Amino acid sequence: MRKVLRWLLALTVLMSTIGIGAATTATAATTEPDIKQRILDIPGMNFVEEKPYDGYRYLVLTYDQPVDHRDPSKGTFKQRFTLLHKSTDRPTVFFTSGYNVNTSPGRSEPTRIVDGNQVSLEYRFFTPSRPQPADWSKLDIRQAADDQHRLFQALKPVYRKNWLATGGSKGGMTATYYRRFHPQDMDGTVAYVAPNDVNDAEDSAYDRFFANVGDKACRTQLYSVQKQALVRRDEIVARYQKWADANSRTFKVVGSADKAYENVVLDLVWSFWQYHLQSDCATVPATNASTDDLYKFVDTISGFDSYTDQGLEKYTPYYYQAGTELGSPTVKTPQLKGLLRYPGINTPRNYVPRDIPMRFHPGVMADIDRWVRKDSERMLFVYGQNDPWSGEPFTLGRNAAARHDFRFYAPGGNHGSNIAQLVADERAKATAEVLQWAGVAPKAVQQDASHAKPLAPYDAKLDRPVVERQQSLRP
Repeated sequence: MRKVLRWLLALTVLMSTIGIGAATTATAATTEPDIKQRILDIPGMNFVEEKPYDGYRYLVLTYDQPVDHRDPSKGTFKQRFTLLHKSTDRPTVFFTSGYNVNTSPGRSEPTRIVDGNQVSLEYRFFTPSRPQPADWSKLDIRQAADDQHRLFQALKPVYRKNWLATGGSKGGMTATYYRRFHPQDMDGTVAYVAPNDVNDAEDSAYDRFFANVGDKACRTQLYSVQKQALVRRDEIVARYQKWADANSRTFKVVGSADKAYENVVLDLVWSFWQYHLQSDCATVPATNASTDDLYKFVDTISGFDSYTDQGLEKYTPYYYQAGTELGSPTVKTPQLKGLLRYPGINTPRNYVPRDIPMRFHPGVMADIDRWVRKDSERMLFVYGQNDPWSGEPFTLGRNAAARHDFRFYAPGGNHGSNIAQLVADERAKATAEVLQWAGVAPKAVQQDASHAKPLAPYDAKLDRPVVERQQSLRP
């Protein structure tokens, strides 16, 4: 009986202790500051909206940034960003597309791999994150890197675990530039399909790319259709102008529907390989296809809206950067000899309103290239084998593996290539490195990279791939 009483007494004390612990935990949970409030307590933060999503808090915010980080006295602007919050105990991925920010919940591949938080920043001068009045001289890669650095510094006291930078295309370029100017901020960088135009005057790499991409039959047929699009230009341009009038589209920046059309046709082959696969070659029309079929194909691949004033306006900041620092590709088109009315029209200066001054600054990309080759650490570059932008990739220097720098190609991949599309060994290695950089690699992965896989299960809505439709001058 005494044993029973002692057991009951011990059980009562144990239950009381558990109850007290539960109450204490509940109290702590109640008193812990809400993540939204913690963020808004940071000076310069502004709330825009919150969108519910199971397992996360999703906030759209703005952060007050200096127009000129070199001279903060020149005022501030509100830079939009989103926060996909999981837990302050998880790593954080700093994502940028290099363009506008998507304000619907989404998760980049590294965020899924590490099962972490994600901060997605809109690039300066993309509306609404544009200073007013707009001093375009303050749009450069260093100012943008300083934007990221300053936001990182503001959020790091809340998100204290490891941080990774990532982005695709111009976003991959942006993540690389950020790392070059602020190498201590991030624990690793994953740059997808990021072009590296070291010398803007030398683009022969792209000519070599198009001479070998896909199979010869597909290349030949694409060139044939591109030529036909110009042979029949008068008929198609008349239809193009009619469409523009009906949809309130204008051509003040490029000059006319005929000039816009020549740009669209010049983009045709590049755009096909950027967004499609070898298996899509069956959709390329026959050379003798009807003009109606030709019109539909050109619109589907290149997009007639791309060179209207309305289509260009959204991307004015990119074209400005392409014409001042980033450079842009030039591809030889011998198959179109005698058919071009405006040779050389497809350059960034022709896509930016003339009241915005532009001057190219040589040497900016060469500086980035040297840094990646000599000083970068913990960087992963992923390219697509059949993506035109892979024609001028970042090149890793000596002892790259010792510095945990890697470059992989997705077989047959286009501009949407990612880690999941790599061959098995490279996919495992890339995934293991990302997990290590984020500080969340399971013990099994630390011992054997072949065990590496994303920590978060696939979510059809969050993980839907987004490849923004952009033409040949827009990575």
